[in-house]
Amino acid sequence: MRTTKKSRAAKKGWRTGTVQEFLGLTDEEAAYVELRHQLAKALQELRIRLKLTQIDAAKRLKSSQSRVAKMEAADATVSLDLLLRALLALGASPEMLARAMRRCA
Repeated sequence: MRTTKKSRAAKKGWRTGTVQEFLGLTDEEAAYVELRHQLAKALQELRIRLKLTQIDAAKRLKSSQSRVAKMEAADATVSLDLLLRALLALGASPEMLARAMRRCA
């Protein structure tokens, strides 16, 4: 949020903060959410780089297009295990996974 917008909001009694503060997440919970988000983003980037549609990726993963969409959106029903297995099935290298994880730090 821009500084001017923040100051106008503060004058009207609004408070600003982080998502972690708003949701009352511990540092560990926030790190977990960020990890899920970064792995989902890496999956989408890999799929696009491979010039695959979600349907094409779903066929490779023996899944459905809607499930791939949920993976890319870091949906709560998608486990870290599923994200990692999908990335590896599409050809992600360990280095690519490490880069995605480093973006969390």
